[in-house]
Amino acid sequence: MSDFSTTLSQSASGMRAQAGRLRHVSENIANADTPGYRRKLSTFEIANPSGDRVGGVQLGPVKLDQTTLTRIFEPSHPMADDEGYFDGSNVDLVIEIADAREAQRSYEANLKMFEQTRQMSSSLLEILRK
Repeated sequence: MSDFSTTLSQSASGMRAQAGRLRHVSENIANADTPGYRRKLSTFEIANPSGDRVGGVQLGPVKLDQTTLTRIFEPSHPMADDEGYFDGSNVDLVIEIADAREAQRSYEANLKMFEQTRQMSSSLLEILRK
């Protein structure tokens, strides 16, 4: 039964990590028009770095995308400099939508593994009861 609980734990950690990644993607999309906003990048790390087999994955520290911010010409904007430009964000909505789709698919894969493991565990218990 410990293999079942290990698999359930690993699947659950994957779902938590992908949910956090999706949260960062949604924050990026919400701030796409915010001047000076830098895109948040999600990283993953091993949840149990001791080399134990049980491990899993967790969301690592948030990193900010260091690509250059777009320069927007709008002299009437309150943040515009002497030349009429201000820094926009470096969020690309196409990339964010692709990242959201990938996080969703990864979450669904972990959920499917969780459900299948739970079903196998229930079936085993049913066999052992007989």
